[in-house]
Amino acid sequence: MAPAAPAPSDFLAVDADLSAEERDIRDAVRDYAAAELSPRIAEWYESNTLPRDIAKGLGSLGLLGMHLEGYGCAGTNATSYGLACRELEAVDSGLRSFVSVQGSLAMFAIHRWGSEEHKQRWLPSMATGDALGCFGLTEADAGSDPGSMRTRARRDGSGPDADWVLDGSKMWITNGTLADVAVVWAQTDPDAGSAGSSGIRGFVVPTDTPGFTANEVKHKLSLRASLTAELVLEGVRLPADAVFPEVSGLKGPLSCLNEARYGILWGAVGAARACFESALAYATDREQFGRPIAGFQLTQRKLADMVVAVNQAGLTAARIGRLKDAEQLHPAQVSFGKMANVRAALDVARTARTVLGGNGITLEYPVFRHMTNLETVLTYEGTEEMHALSIGQALTGIAAFR
Repeated sequence: MAPAAPAPSDFLAVDADLSAEERDIRDAVRDYAAAELSPRIAEWYESNTLPRDIAKGLGSLGLLGMHLEGYGCAGTNATSYGLACRELEAVDSGLRSFVSVQGSLAMFAIHRWGSEEHKQRWLPSMATGDALGCFGLTEADAGSDPGSMRTRARRDGSGPDADWVLDGSKMWITNGTLADVAVVWAQTDPDAGSAGSSGIRGFVVPTDTPGFTANEVKHKLSLRASLTAELVLEGVRLPADAVFPEVSGLKGPLSCLNEARYGILWGAVGAARACFESALAYATDREQFGRPIAGFQLTQRKLADMVVAVNQAGLTAARIGRLKDAEQLHPAQVSFGKMANVRAALDVARTARTVLGGNGITLEYPVFRHMTNLETVLTYEGTEEMHALSIGQALTGIAAFR
């Protein structure tokens, strides 16, 4: 018997290797996204908003911190988390960003580096979506070089019970205006805290603490269905136990970024798939010169290029997921996936836009929205240039940056 024709959106049957549980998670997220998120996303994008109440629905599905163990988190494997990111970003990058920041940045930081008190206080309510978090690392003058951050934390007094006082600002902080708690990274003095020498320390900051404000970033042309903020800390006084107890330096924040980048390399596959599917459907229906444009050679070449890119990105994500599940994933491999898959998704989005012609720039179709979002995804959680240098260091053993 002849094999069945390949499915357009899974041409290489990548999902055939999923377990039954992984398929169930994929389908549950896809169905929820189609019913609850897709019908509203164009409106959210156009109005530059994302309602807080989506957190409860995502929490009820178990998607918030889903790859973490305990404290009300689902404890799924890495591949399942990646599939959820893929299905969310097939709707919009802003939705995947919302889940990534909540689970892979704020919750992961508390889960990995926080005290038991931090975990008990915040993780259960964050898993349900009753409490939201953000992650304050990037500053206006400290992006690819977070070690140059100017935000400072000092001890007010002597002894282990002395308060911390934070001053500074953070920029481009997703969910900043929605958050109930912020994980904030700051430079400390040489003898500050139990982790030893001077360096960057992480702090759990309730956003209702006096001196903490979050100002929404306006006039964005990308990721409009996502709320972005500047965090301002002016004499924010915190108790001694607000600091992460055992980690100092960039090890803490970079471990969190690696988790978020993993979700991005899966999410980009979803965005690319959505653009390809939109272009294929449009080309089949749109007629010129008396027949569908899908019947023209140049259009078929575009469709072929897109399906190759989508499936190669899917294979990359699937392989990296299995490496992560086996605890064999190197950060440079995450850089490989983030750089390759976002680049591929951008190429697919731009090609799909040409298939749709003028209709491709409207919100009636998802293509241009994905394309503008991906321009931001290309930059955040490590620019393409920084990921290229990460791969280069893995290849040569020589760091091209300090």
